[in-house]
Formats: sequence, C-alpha cells, structure tokens
Amino acid sequence: MTHELQSILARHQFAPTHLLQVLREVQDHYSWIAPEALDYVAAGLGLPRARVEGVAGFYSFLHSDAPCRYRLLFSDNITDRMLGNQELIDYLCEKLWVERGHISEDGLVSVSTTSCTGLCDQGPALLVNGWAIPRLTRERLDQIAELVLAQTPVETWPRELFAVEDNIHRADLLLDNTLQAGDALRASISRGGQVESAANARSWREGIPAAEQGPLATLEEIKRSNLRGRGGAGFTTGLKWEACRNAQGEKRYVVCNADEGEPGTFKDRVLLTAQADLMFEGMTVCAYAIGAGKGFLYLRGEYRYLLEPLNAVLARRRAANLLGKDILAQAGFDFDIEIHLGAGAYVCGEESALIESLEGKRGIPRNRPPYPVTHGYLQRPTTVNNVETFCAAALVAAHGGDWYRGIGTAKSAGSKVLSVSGDCARPGIYEYPFGVTVRQVLADCGAGSGKSDTLAVQISGPSGVCIAADEFDRRIAFEDLATAGAFTVFDSSRDMFEVARNFAHFFAHESCGFCTPCRVGTAMLRTTMDKIADGHGTLYDLAEIEKLDRVLNQSAHCGLGHTACNPTLDTMKRFRPTYERRLKSHDFEPAFDLDGALAAARRMTGRDDAGAHLSTEGA
Repeated sequence: MTHELQSILARHQFAPTHLLQVLREVQDHYSWIAPEALDYVAAGLGLPRARVEGVAGFYSFLHSDAPCRYRLLFSDNITDRMLGNQELIDYLCEKLWVERGHISEDGLVSVSTTSCTGLCDQGPALLVNGWAIPRLTRERLDQIAELVLAQTPVETWPRELFAVEDNIHRADLLLDNTLQAGDALRASISRGGQVESAANARSWREGIPAAEQGPLATLEEIKRSNLRGRGGAGFTTGLKWEACRNAQGEKRYVVCNADEGEPGTFKDRVLLTAQADLMFEGMTVCAYAIGAGKGFLYLRGEYRYLLEPLNAVLARRRAANLLGKDILAQAGFDFDIEIHLGAGAYVCGEESALIESLEGKRGIPRNRPPYPVTHGYLQRPTTVNNVETFCAAALVAAHGGDWYRGIGTAKSAGSKVLSVSGDCARPGIYEYPFGVTVRQVLADCGAGSGKSDTLAVQISGPSGVCIAADEFDRRIAFEDLATAGAFTVFDSSRDMFEVARNFAHFFAHESCGFCTPCRVGTAMLRTTMDKIADGHGTLYDLAEIEKLDRVLNQSAHCGLGHTACNPTLDTMKRFRPTYERRLKSHDFEPAFDLDGALAAARRMTGRDDAGAHLSTEGA
C-alpha cells in the first residue's frame, strides 16, 4: 500500500489543495479509503488527520466504512422514479442477494441510491464505481449482475453499457456554431490592434499600455454584449470579469463550474462533449481579459467518464499553442487549465463551496462578502462562471458584443440551452434564443402528445419554480422565467405532491449540515412531507411549511436552504387538492401514532377491547 500511496501523492506534487483528488485516486485503487490510508495521506500532505477524515466523510462518493469492489448507485431523481427505478433497484438487489443500502457480507457489492446523475433524458441510470450506465432495463440489469458475480473488472465491461447519447434536438447559435479552435482568441488579440489603429484611439488608450489594449477591448465587448451568467442568477458577466481584473493582487484565476447538480439539468454534460473546445476557449478569453495565469474546470463526479476526453482536448490545445506559455505568440500571455473532479456534493455547485472544494476542503459555502472576484481561490481574485457562460463568451469574443446583443430579448441577450426531460416524446437538449415560450418548448419536445395532457413544468429544477398549464405562455428569459437550464415536464397522470416530496428528500440529503437552519429545517420539511404521505397530515402542517420557508429564507447560510421549500410551496399553491385529499383532519396530529404502534402487541395477546387501546376510537 505504501508504494501506491506514495505514487499518488507524488503525481499531485504533495499539494494539500489536491487532497480531494488524492482521496479519489486512493479509493479508485483500493475500492475504499482505509484508516491507514487516511494516516498516510495526512502525513504526506502535512495536514491534520482530522481534516483529511473530515473531507473523506463529507463527499458521498468517498467511502471509508468498508471495502466494496462494486458500488452500484441508482440515480433517484424524480424522472428516474417516473421511469420505474424503484422496481429496478429491488430487482437488482434480488439478483445479487444484497440488501439495499448495505454491502454484501463478502464485500463484493452494494446497491444504493444517489441524487441526479445528469442522465434524465436517458434514465433510469446508475453509477458503477463512478461510471455512468444509462437506459436501465431488466435485461441490462441481468447483464450487470452477471458481470458483478463473475467479478469482471469494470474497465472490461462491454462499452455499449456505458454509451451516453447527446440527444440534441434543437441547436441554435451556440450548438450550431462553426468556430474553429483559436478563432475567438485570435479575434480578441486582433481587437487590440484594431483599437490601436482607430482614428479615435488616442483618447481611448490614453495612459493605457499597448499590451493591455487587447484585453480591455475584449472586456468591453463582453460588457457590450449584455451576456449574463447562465447558472440561474443572471449576474452580468462583463461586470464580474471587470471586478476581478480591477481587484488587488498579482495572481488571478479562472474557474469553470461544471458541477451541475440540479435535478433535471444535464446541458453541461452535452456541452462538455460537443463543445469542449468552445468552453476552454471561453475560459482562455476570460484569462486574457482579466490577466489570469491559471484556470480550473471543476467537473462533477457523476461525469467521471468525461475526464479523459476533456484532458485530451486540453492536450490538443497545448500542442496548438492555445494553452501554455506565450499563447498565440503573445509574449506574457501564459495560461493553462487543470481539471479537478468532484465527489458527489450538490452544494459544490455554489461558487464559494466549489472554491473550498478546489482547495482540498469540505465544500462548505463561505460567508459573503468578500466575493470570489476579490477573494476566491487561495483568497486571490477569481472569476467563476459555468460551462454555458464560457461557451457564450467565446462567441462574443469571436463575433462581437453588438452581434450577440441583437439576439434574444432586451434584457436577456443570446440563447439558452434547455435540458428537457420527463413526460415528453423527445427528451434531450433544446437551444432557443431567449424569449421562447414554455408552450413552444412543450410542442417541440412532444409533450402532451400521448394519452395525458401536460399538467406542470418544473423550471430550473427544485430550486426554481413549478408552473401550471395556465402559465405556459410565459417566456424563458431573465425578466420572466430565469433558469439554469432544467425543464422537467409532468403530465396529468403525475401526483405533484409526490414530485415535491421527492425534492424535499433531495434537499435534506444534500444539505451540507454547516448551518442549523438548513440542517434541521430541510429535515423537518422532509419529515412533514412524509407525515402527510402517511395519512397523518393536517392543515396545521401546511401552515408550518410556510413558517419553515420564512425561517430558512431569513437565516440559512446559502441558497440551498433559501430555496428548499420552493417545490412544496409552488405545488401547494397550484395543486392544493393533491395535498388536501391526504389530510386526515384540520387539527394537529402527531406524526407518531402510539396507539397504532401497540397493534402488534394486541395481536399477540389476542386483545382488542377498549382497555387495550389508548383511546376507544376505532376499538
């Protein structure tokens, strides 16, 4: 063990910031992280063992409990449930003779669940030792069970099991672009020369060194484009880049957030496959504009299978002098990109939590201010944008801000890539100029073409908004329905209470536990939804959910807690009958039925008289 651990540490240059990457490699090699491995890693990186153990215990894809050769994690997103994943989990457990959520006695296999795996358009799906397998059926599970029982190494399993499709059904300016690698960078660099030769350049560049004119001109184009972040919040990209450029400090960083964990979102998966060069180009344009020398792509753990192809793209770009030293013969333009892999933590989609994870720590969101643009990675100025934003920035750099601003709406420039899944004939990726109506998207994806009409659409995942049929003429735009990209369709056969209940379980599972309001509040919400589902709910409980939402909004540490009640409140507002028909009474009733719990004792003693009950009701 010592030799392998030393090799892993050496590959990561014994850098404490690489702790998460080291632990991932240790687990990949040994199938778990043994106590002695934790000791060795702590000593090798010069870190307290408690910190190393804390990081290992924070991420759901890291395991220090016991060795297990095959860890099978079924995606448990609402769309997977709609496609029958629960029955498939039970089927596989029976085939493998293992209890759900436990490791088999021989340490061979475990079957459990995880949150959304980014395969909503081709579920049900699972991860086997971190590798994604979509489109599960009983026949596929039979094949998987045979491979596991034969102890066949995962790397030799049939490749067709792991084939993931892009499912691009509508492409627009981003997915249909014809840019070649380096085009956006060359346009950015040449823009400095254009400014220098312009008739009015003297006043524009007064006091500005020639070397900075190109970066500043590029930054001006990004600002002119009105490009806004595609992660959902919609902050103006040019202003973010400008704040980072103007922040004090010599070293700056560019970070691409590819940790899309919002249930129902999978657009980054496709962009990372079909437009990786464009994304890396956008990151490099950003580095040119703000003066950064290092970049990171934070890739969610569920997309482990994309790591090698993405590293191959980076290698090609280095060979073409699009990364590295003196990029495109521009003296001093030095920039390179490193990929860090996540390990199953939804909260790391929040930019400050992501930065903490990049630094080899637990993904706990930071207090803000200060913001990452001034105090980001290693407390230095850092620009964080998501995959789609960097892709769009490359288009702006190549074609200009005015061109980009002319597409979309007045307040929402450009296009939006939507991840469409759920009850529709053609789930997959759809790209539209901003301003498209929900009704148009539903028509294009074939929603409502079956036996049931479309009942609701969840926009931007559980942290977004759920809309009913009378709102389908609303538009996808920052001034109406802002979205990170998820577009989940539910037809009239679906129970919206169960949809909201699934999301409540998701938030409780993904809470990082740092702050009490979120840690306790999400658990209370989950328990209340389960109480209603079990037939013990009352109007009192519905009122308590509304109070809980106010508490979380006022006191939770980050956005996860702030939005945890959104799905429940939206469905209570728009589909209240699905809640009310479950209510047992209007008065408060405890979730635990003590008299009901004594039923087994009554059966054993053969008594069912009034004296054997806590009350005579129902005796």
